[in-house]
Amino acid sequence: MNLDKFDLAILKVLQGNARASLNEIGAAVGLSSTPCWNRIKRMETAGVIRGYTVDIDPAMLGYMDTVIVHVTLESHSEETLYEFGRALADIPEVLEAFLVSGDYDYFIRIAVRDTRDYERLLREQLYRIPGIRHSKSSFVLRRLKEMPLPLVPKGPGPAAQAG
Repeated sequence: MNLDKFDLAILKVLQGNARASLNEIGAAVGLSSTPCWNRIKRMETAGVIRGYTVDIDPAMLGYMDTVIVHVTLESHSEETLYEFGRALADIPEVLEAFLVSGDYDYFIRIAVRDTRDYERLLREQLYRIPGIRHSKSSFVLRRLKEMPLPLVPKGPGPAAQAG
């Protein structure tokens, strides 16, 4: 899907405040409410806008720590990868999981209350998943940067023509 400057401007407003009214969005991007609404609906239908969320402070709910877990599996068969991904989906504390290239197979971001909570999660859930050969855990000490997706017009080249 090709996005023009108005679409990108609308997305920028929504990234900053997903609850912005059509009037607020229109005023910010220089369009009236109806064209804004039509563009938003078009981007929702195309899957550019996947949904709307609330940004919750994990610490306010007791999740004081974030752990990045690097996992290597015994096997790389389609069945093993599928089952591992399915098992991770059943662990609520797993916030994100990435199948990656390099020394490890997965990078997993986990929210925990403290080190004891993480030890419990390892024993009761993560280490019960069949096929794990090796894992390494790193506690996040401080988040240095968190940004919304950059919204810039596509430049020339093959990536600009896709979509």
